[in-house]
Amino acid sequence: MGMKLLFFHHLLEVDFKDIKRMEKTKKIKNVFREGAITPDMIAKSIAAHQSKTQIGAHEIFLGQVRADEIDGKVVKAIEYTAHKDMANQTMHDIRESAFEKFDLSCMHIYHSLGPVNTGEICLFVFVSSAHRLPAREALAYLVEEIKQKAPIFGKEIFEDESHQWKVNN
Repeated sequence: MGMKLLFFHHLLEVDFKDIKRMEKTKKIKNVFREGAITPDMIAKSIAAHQSKTQIGAHEIFLGQVRADEIDGKVVKAIEYTAHKDMANQTMHDIRESAFEKFDLSCMHIYHSLGPVNTGEICLFVFVSSAHRLPAREALAYLVEEIKQKAPIFGKEIFEDESHQWKVNN
């Protein structure tokens, strides 16, 4: 039987195992940014890690909107939408899964919402570890999990202003 404390002030019974579990539970972060992810944001994120001297490796994935040609029409932008609460929960679960599978020090995931023009960044995944192999493997895992599981939808906008919903591949 676990140790228990009784807080009379609030008449609340707390089990120490529950406290440990709560300490490990991380807050769900909002991964979304309106519009393109800017080079300045990426640079600031990288620069902020210079003081973390236990990190020996960083891996970065930058997803960029391509000017694909589909049925004779060229994509000029993708407009991203998502059910934010559901997508943030999915991203949280993917993030926590990566922390369990790989020896990581730090991780950041950002995805665009709204229109993002061709050539601009729509996905920024940044992982850090003491060593290069866990960072590299975690990054590949994260990007594939995000593409397969995150409920984020892209509407490809063509140069003639027509559109179609993007199929992830």
